[in-house]
Amino acid sequence: METADLFDIDGKFDAFVVTDESNRFYFTGMSTSFGAVIITREHRVFITDFRYETEARESIPDFEIIICKYSDFYDKIAEVLTKNEVKTVGYGEAMYIDEYNAFKTALKGFKLKPATDVIAAKRAVKTDKEIEYIVTAQRIAEQALQKAILNAKSGMTERELMAEINYNMVIGGAEKYSFETIVAFGANSAKPHHHPSDKKLEKDELILVDMGAKYMGYCSDMTRTFCLGDPGEQLILVYNTVKAAQEYAIKYARAGMTCHDIDTLAREYITAHGFGDYFGHSFGHGVGVDIHEAPRVAKDDQTVLLPNMVITAEPGIYLPGIGGVRIEDMLVIKNGGVDDITSYDKKLTI
Repeated sequence: METADLFDIDGKFDAFVVTDESNRFYFTGMSTSFGAVIITREHRVFITDFRYETEARESIPDFEIIICKYSDFYDKIAEVLTKNEVKTVGYGEAMYIDEYNAFKTALKGFKLKPATDVIAAKRAVKTDKEIEYIVTAQRIAEQALQKAILNAKSGMTERELMAEINYNMVIGGAEKYSFETIVAFGANSAKPHHHPSDKKLEKDELILVDMGAKYMGYCSDMTRTFCLGDPGEQLILVYNTVKAAQEYAIKYARAGMTCHDIDTLAREYITAHGFGDYFGHSFGHGVGVDIHEAPRVAKDDQTVLLPNMVITAEPGIYLPGIGGVRIEDMLVIKNGGVDDITSYDKKLTI
């Protein structure tokens, strides 16, 4: 991963130190349970323990690899920073209080500044290779859902459909799921983050599925709402409103807009059709190494969308005790519009 432009985002730092697992993966491509990445303008250093030494030396030869015990961890970070004549250090994530105290004590000779926003901004704009991984993860998820939904039938439980989706993702090439797969039948679909239960599917009920696969460390995210039969006029109206709101926002989304702008497009459409009180979450979020990362595509966020940001487009309407509809695609932001990298169709009836 190129790191020079980190210093272009904010030139007030001499070095960045990241210890968060997702950030370590982002900069090294290695999944590790322990370690730190140190980035200066001239050097990249990876500190870890003996478990990852062979892999690190083989897979990231452009990093200096330092092997240490946990007891020496923070002192090693300080040694590297001293050797590189660093003065101002950006640390890239939240830490537990005991970790921060150890970090601060070992680095007492340096000026420490939070750099979470700088690293989040770097991660928000994807490279072509990152987008390729996300697209592959999305195709794996789509194929898994297609196989599973064809087997949906009355009497099947939410857990059973979830298990089939997850199984299909793994045998289809996913490293794992991006997050806990959501499967919600009937009135449960009005709960945006419902946990699959033993609720059995009945004819004419909605089926909401929110799912994602992980491939080469990158996530996909997709939601589709189906019906095994006829959900009735009210829920058909809800479905068509959500679908049209999503399509309206996608049509006008492009680089240079703010997150507020794109959220407002969908929100005002839903409100104009009488369901504004039932769309309670944001329009979307960034996706990458983590399922939720910058930017946050919400009505109170003025972040400007940049080319190659990957965001979700997931408006929803939820009628308590009746049912809910969410439709979610992933978009790559471009100067003249977006690339919708979700190819799964949006048919309501199975």
